[in-house]
Amino acid sequence: MIADERMVDPADHGPEDDGTLRPQRLADFLGQPRVVGQLSVYLEAARGRAEACDHVLLAGPAGLGKTSLAHIVAAEMGSRIHTISGPALERKGDMAAILTALEPHDILFIDEIHRTPRPIEELLYPAMEDRAIDIVIGSGPGARTLRLDLAPFTLIGATTRAGMLTKPLHDRFGIHFRLEHYQLQDLARIVARSAGILGLPVSGDGAELIAVRARGTPRIANRLLRRVRDIAQVRGIDRVGADEAASALDFLQVDADGLDHADRTLLRMIAETFAGGPVGLSTLSVALGEDPGTIEEVYEPYLIQQGLIQRTPRGRILTERGRATLGLPPAPDDPTLFS
Repeated sequence: MIADERMVDPADHGPEDDGTLRPQRLADFLGQPRVVGQLSVYLEAARGRAEACDHVLLAGPAGLGKTSLAHIVAAEMGSRIHTISGPALERKGDMAAILTALEPHDILFIDEIHRTPRPIEELLYPAMEDRAIDIVIGSGPGARTLRLDLAPFTLIGATTRAGMLTKPLHDRFGIHFRLEHYQLQDLARIVARSAGILGLPVSGDGAELIAVRARGTPRIANRLLRRVRDIAQVRGIDRVGADEAASALDFLQVDADGLDHADRTLLRMIAETFAGGPVGLSTLSVALGEDPGTIEEVYEPYLIQQGLIQRTPRGRILTERGRATLGLPPAPDDPTLFS
């Protein structure tokens, strides 16, 4: 495998992503101005009518604040939040028990909602639309259906793969937001805020340098900040400036482009072993000793977004920018790559 656990992986790494640095109110949520502005209006309107907020779908790459926004909605509405994961829902009875236990204006947050099993999803349709669920009692000719009314609640769904949602489920959300990668200035403000919570003195230049290498993702920025804090503590550094931050991140092998050892290994494999490509996904998978799905869903997106590699009909190729990043000369033109 390329790496076991990557510093720049936007996925939740468990205990360390414990919510300590998570904003508690909408006013504290930095970045995503369109989402914050519109959501504040919807929440204020719902509070003014003393109603539950409409159901909310939050889409976008991992680590951008979907879970934080769900908790903020609960805090702003003065409601309890119940958190479950889509893949963990297996039986309709369990889902029915969760729904019937909700109190008025409670928030039900389903993470990875695109991975919810179809029977569970079908149970959500009437719950979201009619605030009721149908329970079948008995079996055979004597079976009958009992409709149970639910308290008015808000379902918040989070997904990294909005295209995998079925249309019936997608259409039952009244509010849709897609979170985008953060601008550098917003991410630097997040780093500065988190550093204050962690008790780590960081200069403006230091916060910006960490932000530059965080791939536009707050979760990565906070993870890098925690590791910089560890290094600063061991090295006896009282205040982290740009030089100290750069030295720490170089030690962590996260370069100025936000690339880590695994990224560079993949790029060098295409450049050196396969002469810059094209190389098929299955071949690349064997060469790297990594699952094809992991390469396609975890490693490639950022490299493609940065224009370092490209997918073509014949396979993956290293772009001119990718070659320049590795210090290689331009490749000769190949007119057949895109044919």
